[in-house]
Amino acid sequence: MMIFNKLVSVVTDYLNAQYGLEIRESAVQFQPTRKEFEGDYTLVVFPLAAKVSKSPVSFAEELGEHMMVQSDYVEAYNVVKGFLNFSLSARFWKEILEWTGDVGVHFKQLDKKGRLVLEYSSPNTNKPLHLGHIRNILLGWAMYKIKQRCGYELIRTQIVNDRGVAICKSMWAWKNCSSGETPESSGIKGDHLIGKYYVIFDKKLKEEYLDWQKSREAEACLKERVGKDENAEAFFKRFKNDYFNEFSKIGKEVRDMLRKWEEGNTEVTALWEKMNSWVYDGFDETYEKLEVTFDKTYYESDTYKLGKKLVEEGLEKETFFQKEDGSIWVDLSDSGMDEKLLLRSDGTSVYMTQDIGTARVRYDDFQMDEMIYVVGNEQDYHFKVLFEILKRLGESYAEGLYHLSYGMVDLPDGRMKSREGNVVDADDLIEEVINTAAKNVEERGDMAHLSEENQKENIRRIAMGALKFHLLKVNPKKRMVFNPEESVDMQGHTGPYVQNAFVRIQSILGKTEEYPFELMEDYWKINEEERSLIQLMLSYGEVIVRAGEEQDPSHLANYLYHLARTFHRFYHEHRIINAESEAAAAFRYHLIKHVSAYFEDGMELLGISMPSRM
Repeated sequence: MMIFNKLVSVVTDYLNAQYGLEIRESAVQFQPTRKEFEGDYTLVVFPLAAKVSKSPVSFAEELGEHMMVQSDYVEAYNVVKGFLNFSLSARFWKEILEWTGDVGVHFKQLDKKGRLVLEYSSPNTNKPLHLGHIRNILLGWAMYKIKQRCGYELIRTQIVNDRGVAICKSMWAWKNCSSGETPESSGIKGDHLIGKYYVIFDKKLKEEYLDWQKSREAEACLKERVGKDENAEAFFKRFKNDYFNEFSKIGKEVRDMLRKWEEGNTEVTALWEKMNSWVYDGFDETYEKLEVTFDKTYYESDTYKLGKKLVEEGLEKETFFQKEDGSIWVDLSDSGMDEKLLLRSDGTSVYMTQDIGTARVRYDDFQMDEMIYVVGNEQDYHFKVLFEILKRLGESYAEGLYHLSYGMVDLPDGRMKSREGNVVDADDLIEEVINTAAKNVEERGDMAHLSEENQKENIRRIAMGALKFHLLKVNPKKRMVFNPEESVDMQGHTGPYVQNAFVRIQSILGKTEEYPFELMEDYWKINEEERSLIQLMLSYGEVIVRAGEEQDPSHLANYLYHLARTFHRFYHEHRIINAESEAAAAFRYHLIKHVSAYFEDGMELLGISMPSRM
């Protein structure tokens, strides 16, 4: 940054003239002074002192004296061991304020990156989007905006898991238990309706399993397979999946349905197309509420075919192996993993099969340099295996794959389980947060003068800001609890708290005419809160780059909260419109105007729109 470069040049020029050393500017790093020490920015002197064979303390004193003389940016300095702390002048802060007026200035010097494919959402068509999907979608959208700002060319994608055993479970339940119920006849949103039948299937399977446990077949199975330290109850609890695959009448019908689908059976395919169309309509409504879109949607029903072909090619090359029952596997034991099924004995594919095919299709479509999969951490092992398989297949893009793994989201009363029907659907959660925000607004009465349409839009923005910020402020790797009541608190670590700072600034700016920038020339007593706000704006670009490099939008969310907290402290400590002088008023006018631009830009990168009223 040009203004800091002037300070850097003072250091490098001195080392050259006094000691004959040519030091790269990147070797001279200024960083904000720690709160417990006096000063604004600190220069670490140790590596420089070593080059001139002087003690860090004496060389820091020497360099501090020189900079006091040579730079009108330096007002005072102090030395703490090998750290040279500078207090910077009003001229410095005013020039920085002018420089930060354009948010985009932070990113003009960034190199252009390559093409990045980003996968997020990626739902199954056997149930509606839920709270866990919301975290996934919001992480994906925020990373899209942040990576784009960092210089990447972004392609947003999702893979819809629209085939497989889980989908056939919902199809079986609807076919056998629905009496032809549709979204139109029931008034139930399409994805919710299919989710209802997914839960019904699990209930029917449990009933069948309980009956089977009383049978002679179950008795024989128990004698043959029970473990040494295991009772019947423990055995039947762990045996449920094996029962479904080996003994269940319903399970056989589901597997037959999947086989018929892969064979192109007309009746099964027609049912599959009808039920999926209901789900897609429902997904689109939810995406619209969350304000997210995709450049390309892939469907497992298309990509699994290529996946099967690649698996068969891998078998021919002896990258994979075949067992006696005809199933195809890969042995990854030499990489610290185990054997992984790639094709079942009946020729049907598994999730890994379609992921192999999807990766190749995406590369064929976009020739990406990198790809990020936004998927929950319960799939960590799956992606470790996938990436290793793609490397063994010799896929040229395999080294550029990354799994943005995130923790699950709980509610204050515990974990969600989709098969048991106690999942918090995304639509229901969105509605709850909107209702909570509306109640808070009504209690305060701050929007009573607005039209009903404007009230609804402001409430929607506050509610969505609360939801998105609450889910994005936590490091993605951490498991978290979402509390709707806490998320809308205007005094907490929340989106509405940041939005309120922005709205407050807009209200102030709307009450006065714009001050010419030159009027602040006579303002020389810049206070601590003003310096803190400028420092935060100055660090904005570093925060975005870090969030992008670490795949972690929480860096930006927490930066915005810190900026809002600093602004609120400044607002309560200092007059703005009625400041002590016209120069102070002009300085503070431009200061808060710039701060509001950082709020708006940063929140937009998180997918959050600002309201006009709170």
